[in-house]
Amino acid sequence: MKVIEQEIQSLKNNISEMWALVHQQLYNAGEAMLTGDKELAYKVISRERRVNAFELKIDSDCEDIIALYAPVAIDLRFVLAMYKINTNLERLGDFAESIARFAGNLTEGEPIDPQLVKETRVEEMLAELLEMISLTKEAFEKESSEIASRIFLKDNLIDEINHSSTTIIAKYIEEHEGSALAGLYMAGIIRKMERFGDHCTNIAEELIFYLDAKVMKHMGKTEQ
Repeated sequence: MKVIEQEIQSLKNNISEMWALVHQQLYNAGEAMLTGDKELAYKVISRERRVNAFELKIDSDCEDIIALYAPVAIDLRFVLAMYKINTNLERLGDFAESIARFAGNLTEGEPIDPQLVKETRVEEMLAELLEMISLTKEAFEKESSEIASRIFLKDNLIDEINHSSTTIIAKYIEEHEGSALAGLYMAGIIRKMERFGDHCTNIAEELIFYLDAKVMKHMGKTEQ
């Protein structure tokens, strides 16, 4: 195996590990929000440092590959795509941490009112986001632009839930005395989750940028 191939494989492994960590961060942040588990929320906050460390390592690896090996064609597209995906994964980690911080600010031991959770469809939103990040990772590992393209429809649902949440939360605050703070926290959480969906879409676009070029390259070889 060429040295550049070893470096690219190492980069793939690091990206895959970061992906898994960010997925776990969102899952834990969501659980903390829904159950009022402050200890789990603080765990997410403390592990954010690991996400940042991955980002710095992967950035450095991408820059080293370009500087030392001058990759071309599909290898260059791969490194550029990973560089951008790395940035988006780090932002996903930030959003998971923000959701955990909201959860940590909730009343001690008390989760958000289940009625508000149900009406805002936040649990459905969380499940869709976890599926989105799982699908992007699967598309990356299986090198499938078809799987990556499924992300776009899911993001439409995330946007729909986000857009309808403002009116729902305002009505809830009107009908429940003393619920303004919980309503504002929920609005903040939903906004962070909507942004999470946007960055999953960015990742899908970068994967398609890389993978479609790879498919086209192989098609060209077949025709020769």
